[in-house]
Amino acid sequence: MQDFATPDSRCGPGCATQDAVQLNASCFCAGPSAAALAEALHNDHAGPQVYELISERCPHLFAALPVFVSPAQSARMAQLIGAVEQVVALPAYQAAVLADAPAIARHDPGARGVFYGYDFHVGEDAVGLIEINTNAGGALLNAALARAGRGCSAIGDAGDGSARAQTLEDAIVAMFRNEWRLGGRSTPLRTIVIVDDEPENQYLYPEFLLFRQLFARHDIDALIVDPSMLRWEAGSLWRGDLIVDLVYNRLTDFMLDAPEHAALRDAYLANAMVLTPHPRAHALYADKRNLALLCDDARLTELGVPAATRAILISAIPHTELVRASETERLWRTRREWFFKPVAGYGGRAAYRGDKLTRRAWEDIQNGDYVAQAIMAPPARTGGSAEAPDRLKFDIRSYAYDGAVQWTAARVYQGQTTNFRTPGGGFAMVYTANA
Repeated sequence: MQDFATPDSRCGPGCATQDAVQLNASCFCAGPSAAALAEALHNDHAGPQVYELISERCPHLFAALPVFVSPAQSARMAQLIGAVEQVVALPAYQAAVLADAPAIARHDPGARGVFYGYDFHVGEDAVGLIEINTNAGGALLNAALARAGRGCSAIGDAGDGSARAQTLEDAIVAMFRNEWRLGGRSTPLRTIVIVDDEPENQYLYPEFLLFRQLFARHDIDALIVDPSMLRWEAGSLWRGDLIVDLVYNRLTDFMLDAPEHAALRDAYLANAMVLTPHPRAHALYADKRNLALLCDDARLTELGVPAATRAILISAIPHTELVRASETERLWRTRREWFFKPVAGYGGRAAYRGDKLTRRAWEDIQNGDYVAQAIMAPPARTGGSAEAPDRLKFDIRSYAYDGAVQWTAARVYQGQTTNFRTPGGGFAMVYTANA
């Protein structure tokens, strides 16, 4: 586990008079300690296994210092999430998006989908929605971080970290139970299968263990399973001799296309179990082509989006457009202004900053399905210590369900995209500055 910041005696009462930008540049007094994180993870009843796994496999999972946002930024992020939800609820929007989606995305299972992640860059009092995810990881890791945190005078009345973590965990369990009900079930939820390819080799496998422990504390049995171990038989999805009730889906095969996911796909289409998140949620929210629609005033007007909602979206989503053959000459010429992303991408994979683009990568972009998004530079967080400062980047992730924000975290990093490989980087607490 990386070394965490220790309180800096020169950063104390004066923090309370600084704004978010100043705090991100100079506050070193609110970081967690490795010992506090270890205690927090042990208190999650996960025992030493989770802490040891994180120490060995992903030591840069937790940032050394928190991140600060202004009250205006916080309010605008929540406002933007509400505006997106208003648009997605429109039948005209759903029809437009699903018309170009794979057939499986047009299946409506009733459930909404858990862990929507809205990722933002912030600047001054501005916010920019960079992307939306439908299987955002890290929520329980952030609960552990909250338990381990310690305050500074800038944070003010941020509430007890343990209490906030408990509230988040209760909300997560309630969310899964609500998904179960929305999926048409009336009996108590008893069994959840957490699914990912080779789960024990996944970077965030420690969080799967935290989920298993959380569900167990609420009388829900949970298994962590590779989807190839599931079988579709006699109208049910089975893991061994157990009928699966609900699948918490951590796969990045968003449309369940892979042959090894056939049992999961067949059971989903037959409504034999509740799958969350699911292909329809990804098509409606996370396909990056949607960002081009959500910042297109003319198309939004055609869909019947009110003017006030359109204004919120257009002001907070960096201009995004599809990479079309007719526009490639212009996009190449102005490439330094753009970030290029695959429409079904995730985790920064196969994404390119235009100023670092090679001719070979440009060929891949032209031959693939990509969007070009106007670059909004990530904000900066000074890491390290006052004696040896280090400039880092960060983005903000809001976890949301049914339009309500459950938690807001930051991801601190160096490089082109978030990576959880940066010393001093990783998930960070987010506080709204007092000043």
